[in-house]
Amino acid sequence: MKKSLSVAAALALSFVMTFSCSAPQSQIAVNPLTYTDIPDNDVIRVGDTYYMVSTTMYYCPGAPIMKSRDLVHWETVNYVFDCLEDDDVYNLRNGAHAYGMGQWAASLRYNDGVYYMLFVANDQHKTYMFRTRDIENGPWEKNEIEGKFMHDASLLFDEGRLFCIHSNGDIMITELEPDGSALKKGGIDTLLFSAPSEGYGLRAEGAHFYKIDGKYYVLEIDWPAGGIRTETCWRSDSLLGEYESRVVLRGEFDGRPDGVAQGAIVDTPDGDWYAIMFQDHGAVGRIPTVQPVTWVDGWPVMGDNTVPMKEVKVNLPPSGRDYVWDSDGFDSGTLALVWQWNHKPVDGEWSLSERPGWMRIYAGEAVGNIFEARNSLTQRTVGPRSTSEVLLDASGMKPGARAGLCAFQSLNISVGVEVGPDGEKAVVARMGQRTYDEVVRADGSKGIVPGFEERVLASTPMEGDSVRLRIRYVFTAQEDDDCGDDKAYVGWSFDGESWTECPEPLQMRYTLDLFTGYRSMLYSYSSTQEGGYADFDYFRQQVY
Repeated sequence: MKKSLSVAAALALSFVMTFSCSAPQSQIAVNPLTYTDIPDNDVIRVGDTYYMVSTTMYYCPGAPIMKSRDLVHWETVNYVFDCLEDDDVYNLRNGAHAYGMGQWAASLRYNDGVYYMLFVANDQHKTYMFRTRDIENGPWEKNEIEGKFMHDASLLFDEGRLFCIHSNGDIMITELEPDGSALKKGGIDTLLFSAPSEGYGLRAEGAHFYKIDGKYYVLEIDWPAGGIRTETCWRSDSLLGEYESRVVLRGEFDGRPDGVAQGAIVDTPDGDWYAIMFQDHGAVGRIPTVQPVTWVDGWPVMGDNTVPMKEVKVNLPPSGRDYVWDSDGFDSGTLALVWQWNHKPVDGEWSLSERPGWMRIYAGEAVGNIFEARNSLTQRTVGPRSTSEVLLDASGMKPGARAGLCAFQSLNISVGVEVGPDGEKAVVARMGQRTYDEVVRADGSKGIVPGFEERVLASTPMEGDSVRLRIRYVFTAQEDDDCGDDKAYVGWSFDGESWTECPEPLQMRYTLDLFTGYRSMLYSYSSTQEGGYADFDYFRQQVY
């Protein structure tokens, strides 16, 4: 028996050694990590697990938490809040909205068993602090930091005290209560340093604050006039001491002049360092990259001697999955984490259970256009080229209703079913644009009122009640394409085999009034009355 156990132990040890030797302990990451909109990231490591938060502004739920074991594959596991506030802004009432506002540039930190996340919301003019002991499941406790609006903030725990740097150009430092619930009475609140202004179009924005080996570091972005987006590091031997600076990342990436900058640095359990930095990449949004960090004379130099890299060796074994976008058959009783609503949904007017295997969205109260429509369900689009497809059953739609699929941004294109006053149905492709008109108020002051213009690109009578709808995205054209970058084409099919594609595409543009990359949106709304409901059987997203 002892001999048998010894042989078994030897065989087991041999298997473990063989497996360990054969299993890859590193990988080559090809940037971008995911060709989709993940801006303003902050990343932390807790043990051997990394967590990332990103900006999603007006989408609900908000502040997505993504998880990784290898810094390459990122999976959405939670959101910090369902909806920031239950007010006119997030309910799209009385002309209010959060487009281009909402949750901005969050700071994520972990200290003594608690996860902290702080950000501002421009629509609320407030600074929020959320806390939890379970980042993947919650719940999150919310506090409002009264008396200070801390734009592009970053937290630092230091010897029992909690500090926050914020603002842009002139970087401020403010002390908070140790639990982050409020400003520290009598605490530090002063200028930390001023970035140079001569020759810069954008100064010291998107700051990230660290204490590493006894030194204090601030990472931020600059944009030299006529130059390229740049990551700059500031360093000091003391918290409030004099800070010196150095460029740590600057250069073109993927043939685009948009520099790779703004994000976090993080170490591995073995002591390697990496940066997760994003690039403005046209209509698809702001895409994340991983860059190596080499410490040179105490400076965290990124990329290949400050030049962003396309391929990066990451000294962590491949692990996990990519899950920030996905196809969905709507077979679950709960909404998949890759979905977000445009503003706050009306919970009684959508269902995954009334018709199992389908997403049912009610048209609800009549609205003026798609930007005012409640219960519009969105997912990130994907580059370099992809398609989004749905199957729509329009049998529950009533006169005045519109439902379908939209490439959503300030400039948008949609294809869907529209029901006329006598109940006749047609597949209609439309191109729309958000507009802005200057008005003079009663007190004589001037203001801007958003409007909407659209035109019909194509219309064809329905054949039955079901139709497949598709948007074909070309964010980066191939050499043999004649369409150019950032184009969206809409099409439809009544049998799933023969497709009609509208010949006029949308020239997509990333615009700052929404400040988000294009989303594929499932919409159902009415312009004249409560227009029944639309049923979506599936959503398929495929990169090609």
